[in-house]
Amino acid sequence: MAANMGAVILIAAAALGVFVNFSVHKIEEGHVAVYYRGGALLQETCGPGYHMMFPFLTTFRSVQVTLQTDEVKNVPCGTSGGVMIYFDRIEVVNILRSDSVHETVKNYTADYDKTLIFNKVHHELNQFCSVHNLQDVYITLFDQIDENLKTALQKDLTVMAPGLYVQAVRVTKPKIPEAIRKNFELMEGEKTKLLIAEQRQKVVEKEAETERKRALIEAEKMSQVARIQFDQKIMEKESLKKMSEIEDSAHVASMKAKADADFYTADRLATSNNLLLTPQYLQLMRYQSISSNSKLYFGKDLPSMFIETKSMDPLPMTATDSGNKKLEDVRSFSKI
Repeated sequence: MAANMGAVILIAAAALGVFVNFSVHKIEEGHVAVYYRGGALLQETCGPGYHMMFPFLTTFRSVQVTLQTDEVKNVPCGTSGGVMIYFDRIEVVNILRSDSVHETVKNYTADYDKTLIFNKVHHELNQFCSVHNLQDVYITLFDQIDENLKTALQKDLTVMAPGLYVQAVRVTKPKIPEAIRKNFELMEGEKTKLLIAEQRQKVVEKEAETERKRALIEAEKMSQVARIQFDQKIMEKESLKKMSEIEDSAHVASMKAKADADFYTADRLATSNNLLLTPQYLQLMRYQSISSNSKLYFGKDLPSMFIETKSMDPLPMTATDSGNKKLEDVRSFSKI
């Protein structure tokens, strides 16, 4: 009886261990767990950590809610010209909001990215290639493919799965037929040569433009120097002219002052003579002249020239007349 009891306890303990082993599970950081029972999605979700569930009847799926990169490989694409090309790898960086996990899994299963991203990438890429030729897809519009693909994906996800966001899309260069690839390489080589020639031409034009500007600057500088020198010469000539005018004015003023002084002297001399040369003064001077003569004559019949009579004629010229004549000469000189 005791042995049977021990066996039962052992079996119960083993069963409990198995139950616990299959009921306890761990959810990693950055993930959210969703649970299924009998194939039906339960409302319960759990975050990171250890959790328990009913074993064998309940299962769980861990859904990532941090940034993840989905790689879509070897995507075929037919251009409008009928050339089949292949995109080796397309990377879609996306993130699912944690509060939208249950709704997204309910609508598109835990593998929602296959429906919402992988299939959508194939569809949008083929739509793009079908309306563009190989030149556009491979070269001209290749830099726009990733942005256009991201915009198209996000537009549909906003409606179909509001909690799923596309952060970036990276598209690798597509594989094209070897013969066409060689032609493109030759074309790129010629285009590179053309770009080099254009850049060389721009450099030559820029150097010529620089030389022309340098010549213009030099010419302008020489013109300004010549203008300054010319202005200096004009100023020097004007200064000399003004100095000459000042000297002439000073000379004229000096000559005029001298002439006025001579005229004034002559005029005053004439006036003085008019006052001085009176008949009495002339008579006195006459007697003095006679008295200074070294010869004296006595007798009754002296020459009449030495005797003044009232009837005697005036002398031909007197000192007054001489003074008046000098005054007239000075006035004549002043008038000249």
